[in-house]
Amino acid sequence: MKEILKVITNNISPLSEEEWQDFHQIWKPFSCKRKECLSPVGKREDNLYFITEGLQRIFYEDQEKEATLIFTYPHSFGGILDSFILRTPSKFAYEALTPSKFLRAHHDDLEKLSLKHAGIAKFIKIGITGALAGVLERQVELQTFSSEEKFRKLLNRSPHILQMIPHKYLANYIGIDPTNFSKLINSIKL
Repeated sequence: MKEILKVITNNISPLSEEEWQDFHQIWKPFSCKRKECLSPVGKREDNLYFITEGLQRIFYEDQEKEATLIFTYPHSFGGILDSFILRTPSKFAYEALTPSKFLRAHHDDLEKLSLKHAGIAKFIKIGITGALAGVLERQVELQTFSSEEKFRKLLNRSPHILQMIPHKYLANYIGIDPTNFSKLINSIKL
């Protein structure tokens, strides 16, 4: 598992051998069951996750509506980043949609290493900037794209997602009723 973490980390921002030796030691195996909440609303996010198996989502929920914001899956990082970085209670929940396995690192350990190693601080900065870029791109999609365009963009970004994620969550992510999602799939040539 840590070999894959090294490849992904180096694709974001290469670490020296010394930095890697310190960095990989803080990542601990963790697993959870289907529908288990990894980070509930109102609790501060203390961990950054590296997904090795399974599928998860970050969502917002109030009494009337639920909005799926992000999907995470193998070989990506996950967690409620704003809560993790700002050390504030989360407004969002992070839930496993399938049984899942991770490597996870605690905030305090990452913070210590980012102060000790410039390469790790750079890796964190580039990772956060990439996450922000993704959020801004998603905001443009939500405000300017039709349902069909949002769906096509999602499939271009993550072509495997249609087989991985239950359609009710994909419909929610796109912002349409699940019954209309079937019509959308049938109307688009994939």
